[in-house]
Amino acid sequence: MSENKTKPDLNIEIAGIKWKNPVTVASGTFGSGMEYEDFVDLNKLGAITTKGVATYPWEGNDTIRVTETASGMLNAIGLQNPGLDTFTKRDIPFLNRFDTVKIVNVVGKSIEEYVSAVEILSEQPVDMLEINISCPNVKEGGIAFGQDPRAAAEVTEAVKKVSSKPVIMKLSPNVTSISEMAKAVEAAGADAVSLINTLTGMKIDINRKAFTLANKTGGLSGPAIKPVAVRMVYETAQVVNIPIIGMGGIACAEDAIEFLLAGASAVSVGTANFRNPGVTLEIIEGIEDYMQQQGVHSINEIVGAVL
Repeated sequence: MSENKTKPDLNIEIAGIKWKNPVTVASGTFGSGMEYEDFVDLNKLGAITTKGVATYPWEGNDTIRVTETASGMLNAIGLQNPGLDTFTKRDIPFLNRFDTVKIVNVVGKSIEEYVSAVEILSEQPVDMLEINISCPNVKEGGIAFGQDPRAAAEVTEAVKKVSSKPVIMKLSPNVTSISEMAKAVEAAGADAVSLINTLTGMKIDINRKAFTLANKTGGLSGPAIKPVAVRMVYETAQVVNIPIIGMGGIACAEDAIEFLLAGASAVSVGTANFRNPGVTLEIIEGIEDYMQQQGVHSINEIVGAVL
């Protein structure tokens, strides 16, 4: 009898770009997919979101850069990346072997750097650009843009002027009001928003009487931040009319469905990839099973269903 059931429709559309399902990966947790190719059928993902890339190579922070925490992890990688020259020659050709949406995460330390990167990527065969204005580990540029609505709007407006691709603005949770940040970037022309990035945290080694991370602080991710992330996605969905990609602590289908019900059109899986490289495919299957159980035909029927 179950074989006669209509297969649920997981297709979504964000800023005119069609995804086969609402699941992508969080920037910085999946590289450009090369490291996961042996474990995950990349063609089955709704989208691949790359690690952040800048116009020139960044070395990142000193080690120690990663440490476990209760129900999560702290990272202070510092947006290490090879720069756009290597990225366009190596990563983009790799990505284009796969039938999935390609989202490139862009980082920069000034508006001019963001604009230069977006100009280059606008000429590349990728689908969408995610502008990271929210990483808490970079001392120059990023954290200021991500915490000031006017600065966030300024970056958004500048990159939109030169981008031939839809622009997703990635928002920081380290603010007084995430909804104000979302409204600011929407007004400046953002095609979508993604949230949340990591929460700023700290861990101290009591035996060494020293900071565990060389950077002192790092970005907290993993299951510990999920309740905060769901709340922020819900708040944002109440005030903007552009799509939301929700993320923060998603480790299973139930987590992902929470975000969809709260108002996210798509979800992004991050830290869970480190523990279980195949978790994204399990989540896609789990969402489909849930829809069948609930008698839901289209994924769009559950987006924002909790009012």
